[in-house]
Amino acid sequence: MARLEPIPAYQDNYIWFLQDGESSIVVDPGDAAPVLARLGDARPNAILITHHHWDHIDGLPELHARWPDVPIFAPDDPRIAIATHRVTEGDVVEIGPWRFDVLAVPGHTLSHIAYSTDQLLFCGDTLFSLGCGRLFEGTPAQMLASLDRLAALPGDTTVCCTHEYTASNARFALAVDPANAALQRRVEDVAALRGRGEPTLPTTIASERACNPFLRSDAPEIRSMLEQRLGHSPADRVEAFAALRSWKDDFR
Repeated sequence: MARLEPIPAYQDNYIWFLQDGESSIVVDPGDAAPVLARLGDARPNAILITHHHWDHIDGLPELHARWPDVPIFAPDDPRIAIATHRVTEGDVVEIGPWRFDVLAVPGHTLSHIAYSTDQLLFCGDTLFSLGCGRLFEGTPAQMLASLDRLAALPGDTTVCCTHEYTASNARFALAVDPANAALQRRVEDVAALRGRGEPTLPTTIASERACNPFLRSDAPEIRSMLEQRLGHSPADRVEAFAALRSWKDDFR
């Protein structure tokens, strides 16, 4: 049976480790030390990279030096200096028992990709539990389209986000969507998990559809909150999403 494990790194990053028998992969190793500590003398079959930010790739030089024959799959972006395979929308990555579809999900960065297989999603910083990534390079329209795409995956898809942001995201989600009973239950679960020192991840697409305001920007109750904030009704879905993301950027 496959084992899925978030390896903590830095203050709030997770490096994902997936293992099934003798096959394993590492996703977004921003730091080599916790990966090497977790794997010991073992080595993965591959390393997957979702985007170029330092906290997702800075472990690559040391890991590549340790395992020069391990393939590294990454977006076609020169800011990721170490990669053996450049992948983009429509490509397929086959590793051991897994067959990953590569999805282009621009927004957080322009070259951001996700890896999806058998109801398992490695989404980097595009989708967080109860939140989404900041728009450092992409447009609101791009990020909304990327989130729509991920939200359309099967509800039981396991979502592997790469930051422990859920508790802070929950505060904003409750401000935007205070009457959402599913969100209230999720917030209670998050508080219990963090109280025990446990990760709030992975999550599921079904949970995020029900609770995440960035996947619910079309909901009447959220549109009403946005109208109050903006002083007018958003003209379309993109304006609504952009207003929501801007609100989160300024939320304290």
